[in-house]
Amino acid sequence: MSTPISITRHQGLEAIELRAPDGARATLLLHGAHLVSWIPAGADEQLYLSPKSAFATGQAVRGGVPVIFPQFATRGPLQRHGFARGKPWQLVSAESGKDDALAVLRLTDDGATRMVWPHAFEAEISVRISGRALEMELACENRGDAPLSFTAALHTYLRLTQYMSASLQGLSGLAYWDSTIERAGTQHEDLLRLDGEMDRIYQDIRHDLTLRDGERRLAIWQQGFADAVIWNPGQEKGDALVDMPQGGWKEMLCVEAAQALRPIELAPGETWAGLQTIVLL
Repeated sequence: MSTPISITRHQGLEAIELRAPDGARATLLLHGAHLVSWIPAGADEQLYLSPKSAFATGQAVRGGVPVIFPQFATRGPLQRHGFARGKPWQLVSAESGKDDALAVLRLTDDGATRMVWPHAFEAEISVRISGRALEMELACENRGDAPLSFTAALHTYLRLTQYMSASLQGLSGLAYWDSTIERAGTQHEDLLRLDGEMDRIYQDIRHDLTLRDGERRLAIWQQGFADAVIWNPGQEKGDALVDMPQGGWKEMLCVEAAQALRPIELAPGETWAGLQTIVLL
């Protein structure tokens, strides 16, 4: 038996407050389908959300999990990271069940999107929490009569408490594109440690990743997304961000499930889906 969840407000914006029976909680904005909080059962907040972030219609929120669609970064003619994170999404369903809580939001094309991206589409994001796990699935259906292509990402900001000793495991042997120096490379070390600005797109993710942050461990895996983007702006760029406090860059690491290097190609009527799952160990 499931219990419907009604729309509430968070920082002045419409939101869904998910609460699972075991105590897990999450907050999902209809603005941008933006997840701004995830608190696993018996634990603390796991996402970073900037206290200086703007919560305003049409503006991106700094932190949480922005939805990047239909363009990653500046890899195309659209605005940086596409338009989905600044659009209002429609609530499809939100309910608390026996073991979990789930919300589904939908975005479809309109006159404004077709002016910059002339395609008929339907995008959905599903957010499920249960115990110490968070599942986020992004899906897109081509509703038009011509092929379309897009890039996308779940731009997940994970909270850090021990920046100097934090590390990410599971990338060894993978090729990457380093966006800070516009150069390709290969990861040889088993542990990726933070040392200044980091902006890499790792290709063909085959294994689970593990974020080590003091005594805390987060297992991260993905399906449908080929790439993983690892990003931290570092001190110079981080302190220059108007919507992040001084030193805020030390409190976050983005580990993004992404389809950034090779666009998804959808024929009319076809659907794609990508999933990112994070578990607090």
